[in-house]
Amino acid sequence: MMVDTTDYKCAVCGKTLEMDIGIMGLQCRNCGSKIFVKKRPSIKKTIKAV
Repeated sequence: MMVDTTDYKCAVCGKTLEMDIGIMGLQCRNCGSKIFVKKRPSIKKTIKAV
């Protein structure tokens, strides 16, 4: 079975964690916090003006 994981950064201690996105109630393994920031790729988006 394939597990779908995503990288999150803990909002309290700043540690980057790879977590299964299908699990509810995620908790930081380092500090126990339940507040996370989803890491986004640093790409530039260009939007056409109408």
